Amino acid sequence: MKPNLTRISLILLLALVAGGLAACGNGQAKVPDEKDEPPAIPVEVAAVSVGTITAFYSTTATLEAEREARVVPRLGGRIVELLVEEGDPVEAGQALARIDNERYQLELSRAEATLRRLEQDFNRSREMYARNLISSEAFERAKFDYDAQKAGFEIAFLELSYTNIASPIDGVVSERMVRVGNTVNTQDPVFVVTKMDPLRATLHVPERELARLQAGQVASVAVDALAGRRFEGRIARISPVVDPTTGTFRVTVEVNADGALMPGMFGRVHIVHDTRVDTLLIPVAAVLAEDARTTVFVVNEGVTERRDVRVGYRNNGSIEILEGLVAGELVVVTGQASLRNDSKVTVVSGGPTATEEEASTGGDE
Repeated sequence: MKPNLTRISLILLLALVAGGLAACGNGQAKVPDEKDEPPAIPVEVAAVSVGTITAFYSTTATLEAEREARVVPRLGGRIVELLVEEGDPVEAGQALARIDNERYQLELSRAEATLRRLEQDFNRSREMYARNLISSEAFERAKFDYDAQKAGFEIAFLELSYTNIASPIDGVVSERMVRVGNTVNTQDPVFVVTKMDPLRATLHVPERELARLQAGQVASVAVDALAGRRFEGRIARISPVVDPTTGTFRVTVEVNADGALMPGMFGRVHIVHDTRVDTLLIPVAAVLAEDARTTVFVVNEGVTERRDVRVGYRNNGSIEILEGLVAGELVVVTGQASLRNDSKVTVVSGGPTATEEEASTGGDE
């Protein structure tokens, strides 16, 4: 039985071999073509453009009033009338409230009556002294009494005027702390008056930015409450001292409130410290940084070239090219991960173009 099975297996094997040889005789076996190339890689590109790019230092700060006065009465007494409310604009010297002035009016009337009597005595003494009818000592005494009472009258008049609680500055009443009938003293504030324009933003800037910022530089401010609007400003002053604890120095930016901004708003401040015009720009997405080497893939007639570049300022969407590219060349912005030097590509989209955008951080070379 076993020899028969072996013979059958051999016959089947020979039949398979014969069938394979017959197939080879009727056709050719497919041999891989060494000249076949991988398909082109789809990429998106952008053209190197010429434009303007601006370098910013950017940070956040709370807006504050440049001038604010806490109004304290010069005399104690009972409030009998309120003349303004919160939100009212006021001028320097304008009365905000009145204190009961009955006693001060009486003091002024008494001082005025005494002054008139002493003025008459002084005039009479002057005439008599001119005729040598009284001594010089008597004349000087009459003059002294008159001058002293004149000063007393002016003091009484001034105290009466102090019963009007006045604003020391132009601005807006931002807070009222009293009501009619309250008794006030000369230590407690009764109003707060705020000058609403300009406002200021106090920035604490890292010391590495010290050489780039200087008084007078342009700034812009955006606030969440007024989306889409920007307000002009400038650096008003820079502290000459760096805080050794935080490594920062203080920069005060003066902001044109334009009647819309208010103290306490949270703002994003951008300070322009350099602007370059007619410079080469590409999208940030086109730049590859590996091992201290900065490169881009340039597409020329469907083939890529990996090229070293030197970059300058950057913002949210664009980066400046200082060396390595010329205007009009196409750089890959999407699909670089699959590329090598001399890769064949198919451009599927023009991709984003490098445009000047507003930066949220300053760019460095």
